[in-house]
Amino acid sequence: MFPIREIGNYGKMDQEFYKHIFNKQQFIEAVPSNKQMSDWALQIISLLYPEHSRQAYTTVKQLEAEFAKLEQELCEILDATQACRDCDNDKVAHSFFEQIPELYRLLNTDIQAIFKGDPAAQSEFEVVRAYPGFYAICFYRLAHCLYQLKVPLLPRILTEHAHSTTGIDIHPAAVIGEYFHIDHGTGIVIGESCVIGKDVKLYQGVTLGALSVSKDMAFTKRHPTVEDNVVIYSGATILGGETVIGRDSIIGGNVWLTKSVPAGSRVYHKPDIQVLKREL
Repeated sequence: MFPIREIGNYGKMDQEFYKHIFNKQQFIEAVPSNKQMSDWALQIISLLYPEHSRQAYTTVKQLEAEFAKLEQELCEILDATQACRDCDNDKVAHSFFEQIPELYRLLNTDIQAIFKGDPAAQSEFEVVRAYPGFYAICFYRLAHCLYQLKVPLLPRILTEHAHSTTGIDIHPAAVIGEYFHIDHGTGIVIGESCVIGKDVKLYQGVTLGALSVSKDMAFTKRHPTVEDNVVIYSGATILGGETVIGRDSIIGGNVWLTKSVPAGSRVYHKPDIQVLKREL
């Protein structure tokens, strides 16, 4: 603790406090800003989906050069964040960009799932340009790929950017299958050790969380597994690393689950609602 002395009507800080802050300034790592990192990811998304960009490329070579530039920028970010002291950051960056075609394939399945699953969606262009669920999924899939390459810091910064923009909180370590559909999305939380299958649809306010937040559980599976073809409606809370939602299940709104349900389940919350006639 650093003492603060009260002098007159204003608090004046002890010189030891100033020295402490000064010393921190001298040894801080030259890490790029969070905005620089999220802008880098958004440039990749804009290349894959020009609906997000006004930039037009007249030749394939120009496009190749842009991807090469972004690969070099990733290498510089990895160097600056000291992501890997004992390995070749050029190799890590190259490995990431080798996976871009597969990332693009996965994201296209997500677009299809959102477009087909939402009657309000008028086109895939609208999904790409306007849907916060797709925006959050884009950043998650990029971040998850980096996480798998054991890149620290950057994956979490990317998903937290999407979180702050959309209200959708997806940990980069979560494993999510193809054809993932987030509808509305605000308030969704998907924890670090979640495993989500294919063709899963989540509505706003869904929490896939942990029963305990004890620090000694950091390397255990704390979050649920959701199997293929599951729909989870708004406000549902599903907790625990041993909790499994069986395939082809529907979880209704405001349900609270800490135990597994078998495949094909229909789980609903029954509130005691009374409707009284209003006297006019």
